[in-house]
Parts: sequence; structure tokens; C-alpha cells
Amino acid sequence: MKGQNKLFIAIIIALLLGVGIGGIVHVSYPDSAEPFSKNIKLLGTVFIRLVQMIIAPLVFTTLVVGIAKMSDIKMIGRVGTKAMLWFISASLISLFIGLILVNWLEPGHVTKLPIQDVASADELLKSSKSFSMEDFVKHMIPKSLFEAFATNEVLQIVVFAVMFGVALANLGEEYAKPVVKLFDIIAHAILKMVGYIMWFAPLGVLGAIAAVVAINGFEIFKVYAIYLRDFFFAIGVLWLVLLLVGYFILGNRLFDLLKRIKEPLLIAFSTTSSEAVFPKLVEELEKFGCNSRVVSFILPLGYSFNLDGSMMYMTFASIFIAQIYGIEMTLGQQITMLLVLMLTSKGIAGVPRASLVIIVATCSMFGIPPEGIALILPIDHFCDMGRSMTNVLGNTLATTAVSKWEGQLTEPLDKI
Repeated sequence: MKGQNKLFIAIIIALLLGVGIGGIVHVSYPDSAEPFSKNIKLLGTVFIRLVQMIIAPLVFTTLVVGIAKMSDIKMIGRVGTKAMLWFISASLISLFIGLILVNWLEPGHVTKLPIQDVASADELLKSSKSFSMEDFVKHMIPKSLFEAFATNEVLQIVVFAVMFGVALANLGEEYAKPVVKLFDIIAHAILKMVGYIMWFAPLGVLGAIAAVVAINGFEIFKVYAIYLRDFFFAIGVLWLVLLLVGYFILGNRLFDLLKRIKEPLLIAFSTTSSEAVFPKLVEELEKFGCNSRVVSFILPLGYSFNLDGSMMYMTFASIFIAQIYGIEMTLGQQITMLLVLMLTSKGIAGVPRASLVIIVATCSMFGIPPEGIALILPIDHFCDMGRSMTNVLGNTLATTAVSKWEGQLTEPLDKI
């Protein structure tokens, strides 16, 4: 059995064990659920932090190398334009799917939710009030590269790396070659580390799932059954659209691609972190045959601008809250909301629980009680599993599609 299949099976077993252990603690030892959850969650925290440790240097080195090796500024502009066209189109489609399905299914009109303690949403309410154009600019442009590295601000690192890579490309080979070679070696060394870190994924998955189930138990699924059913149906429709587009571009190679990313998809689903699989995704896409320069350019941009699952969830959750409060929104208002979400979501990529922060800000803007976010907080972890996995699929397809359009998609470097 190949290594990646062993890891995939280990993650599945860990997922099932996590649900089982969490369920036993919730039912048999309810008084110990909170301390148990706090302690076992550390397994997930350790895994996420191990991955976060290598994200900033990997994004920086791969992006600089990718752009510097392109050397042709026209090619950089062409690839960047194709990527942004994909990101904008995919974001609009994701938002529209969320909007259409939440209006058709109307989960907010039939879901009977218990009154939630609004205090649970205080942190998110405070976060959303400070969002402005000034914050958007500050979040995008780094004050210091070292600060961006220290706080893992991917968007800021991308901005600096793009400018640095373009500057290197224009320096001439004599000056640029040793720097590019150094960064290339560092990037490959970090990718080697990915192999070691990924073997900690099953423990991380077990810790993350057991912690949530121990606190919430299985009753929460009954209370939120309609909301979860409709949301995952919407995610399924989005997957169908993305895979159809992927098949149209890649043909039968799409199935090979899905086999290769099954492990990153499962890790993103289990840990609710699409960032956690970024290093592994770089590795798998290069093995699939994507040009390393295109991968190192498109994928970091995608993590800032192409979060399809999160985009769909934002319209779905915002209209759901309006439905719960009995607020009827005209088609014009909903289209305006969609465009607002399209713009604001690009401004705080990488912010913890960014989707929820944007939902709160948008609700306030359209006269929907922002405290309504407290209604979906208890189940948000499970929704986040779906949207994180969808974000990974969206960025994978974006990278492979641009590689194909550039004529830079070769045969796989290995065989599955």
C-alpha cells in the first residue's frame, strides 16, 4: 500500500475514533466534557501550528522563485490576468449558488432554533465594527515583511513576494540566479518537511473532532438538521458545477487529480483549515504535472482571492439569518448584498473566522440584526468543514486550469 493511501486510511480511522471518543465523553462523562475538550483539542492545535510554521516561508520562496523564473513580465501579467478572471468568475458563481438555494430551500423559515446567548458572538461583533477601507489597505500592504511573516499574513507576503520576484526577474541572470537557486533549495527543503508533518495529521483530526463532539454531542445535529441538510446540499451543487467545469478543461485527467488531492481534501474537512493543506497541495499539483512556476504563483493568490466554499456560505448564512428574523429582502437588495460580499471578502483573507466577521458586517449594513450570528455559531464548525474542503477544491482547479491554458500542464511526474 502506498504511503499516501496509508495516511488517508489513518485519517479516516482517526475521524471515526474522534466521533466515538467525543460521543462517549459527552454521554457518560458530561461534567468532564469541557476540560477533556480543552486538552484533546491540543492535538489539533499542534498539527495546525506545525503547518502554519512552514506556510509563510513556503509561500514566499515558491512565489519569488516562480515569478523570477518566468523572467518575462508579459507572461506574469498574462498568468495573473487569467487567474483573476477565474477567481472573480468562481466567486460570483459561488455567491449566486448560495443566494439561489437559500431562497429556494428557505431553511430560516422552517428551522426551529433555540434562543442563543448573544454574548457568544461578542468577539465577532467587535471585529466587524472596525472593518473599513483603511483596514482593507492595511491588511493588504505590509508595514514590515517580518511582521507579515510573524503573523502569517499570507496576502501581505504575496504582495511583497510578487514585487520582489518581479524585481529579481528584471535584474538579469547574473545577479538573480544565485538568489533564485537559494530560494528554490529552501522551498524544496520545506516541501520535504511537509512529508514529516502530514503524518501528524491523524492525531490532529482526532483531537479536533473529539473536542467538538464532546461539547455538543449528537443532539446538535437534530436541532440544526434542516440548516445542515440545506447547506451541504448547496455545497454539493457547487461541487457539481466546479467538477463539470474542471472536466470540461481537464477531461479524464480530472479523476487522476481528485485521487491525488483526496488526502488534502480530507484533512481540510477534518481540521476545518484549508491553510493546513497548502504545502501538501503544492507538492501534489507539481506531481500532477502543473508547472511549478504557475503553482507557486497561482496557489498563494488563490488562498487570498479564491475561497469558493466561504463565498457560498456567506450569502447562504446572511439570508438565513434574515429569514429567521422574518426580514424580507427584495431581489435588488440581495444582488447588492452579493456584490458587497464579493468586494469585502477579498479584504480580510486570512483573518481567523473571516467568513463570520464578513457576515456580521454585511448583516449590519442591510438592517439584519448582527446578533443573529449567535444562532449559527454552535454549528459553524461543521459548516466550516464543508467550506474548507470546497476552498481546497476551488484552488486546485484554478491552478490546474491556468496551467492548461498556458500550455504548461505536462504528464504526471509519477504514477499513482
